[in-house]
Amino acid sequence: MGTRDYIRERFFPHLWCPGCGHGTVLNCLLRAIEELSLEKSDIVVTSGIGCSARISGYVDFHSLHTLHGRALAFATGVKFSRPELTIITPMGDGDALAIGGNHFIHAARRNIDITAIVMNNRIYGMTGGQYSPMTQPGDMATTSPYGNIDNSFDAVKLATAAGASFVARTTTYHAREGISILKKAIQHKGFSMVEFLSQCPTQYGRRNQAADASEMLEYFKTHTVPKGSLTKEHGPDVLERGIFVQEERREYCEAYEQVIDAASGEG
Repeated sequence: MGTRDYIRERFFPHLWCPGCGHGTVLNCLLRAIEELSLEKSDIVVTSGIGCSARISGYVDFHSLHTLHGRALAFATGVKFSRPELTIITPMGDGDALAIGGNHFIHAARRNIDITAIVMNNRIYGMTGGQYSPMTQPGDMATTSPYGNIDNSFDAVKLATAAGASFVARTTTYHAREGISILKKAIQHKGFSMVEFLSQCPTQYGRRNQAADASEMLEYFKTHTVPKGSLTKEHGPDVLERGIFVQEERREYCEAYEQVIDAASGEG
């Protein structure tokens, strides 16, 4: 089975803008699933609202295109009812960490077996170019025409502090690395968060002097380094990428089953 078997071709060409990085994230996800030889009927993709959320419509798996910020809530319900299924939840940075921030930290805290993909393009794309929790101070957006004054989240630190047992970061430039990380995240038993730095030339780029997609990809190349190699000489704008947390911990659905067994006298 090839990657074309995993998509709904009738919905193509896709609606993402030319140069958008989200297509690369979809490509990485499909290749990771193909290399893992997962059955389509064993996968559920849940998404919220926005550019990133279109992934659930393009993949030929069980899918839920849900409410803004609520993708992880729906994913939690599916996992509780069918714990044997593989749950994958692609979200934008605003979808995951603004309106969906509370769901994010509690899904991580519970360590429920979901793979959360945070597609971080540092702005709300489809919904109008507003600044998001990942927009850097000084960046321009429709809601910060004189420059953003909010501090931004570090998704890796946030997921780690909230209790995620698998935490990683990569970029759309490092596609092969992204495939490898996604494979490990999907196989991991517990809450997995994979942040993809993804370019948005339409909404973010044209407001921040980086409207060319190749220029933004070059930035990911030169402003990220493998985990463990960051030095003071790299400067404050350089981020580490790789796997930051990979630990075996009690998974929530398994713990819940033990409670049910104990309550029914079977434990």
